[in-house]
Amino acid sequence: MLYISSDHGGFELKNKLVKLLQAKNMELVDMGPAAYKDGDDYPDYTVPLVRKVLEQPNNKGIVICKNGVGVNMLANKFKGIRAALAFEPNQAASARTDDDTNILALPANYISEDLAAEVVINWLTTPFSNEERHKRRLKKVSQLENL
Repeated sequence: MLYISSDHGGFELKNKLVKLLQAKNMELVDMGPAAYKDGDDYPDYTVPLVRKVLEQPNNKGIVICKNGVGVNMLANKFKGIRAALAFEPNQAASARTDDDTNILALPANYISEDLAAEVVINWLTTPFSNEERHKRRLKKVSQLENL
């Protein structure tokens, strides 16, 4: 399942991406906010999304704020989350191929809607390579989560 959320800074972009993905018949859950609320806090929407992503190994999430950094940092605080902040379609694909990311962070103030759509589609349609070197590196990262 795909989950998506934002704070006020990413609200407009989130809604555009939801419509785009629904038009492509993608099954997704909008984790909010349902209405624009100036000054709301990204942890209030990112944490519930992260918990949903962690429920099943194939779940994925998209989190959006003004610069993408806050939602990315917060998501990566959780064991089992591999979030990537992406500005460009090839970067998003690489985040899947090499790092098997399960959350994509987007910077609403620094990316156009069209480019964000390309980033999301590339991220969603690119599988993990399963190459030994990438699996080895991810194992090392996973071991560090236990420190």
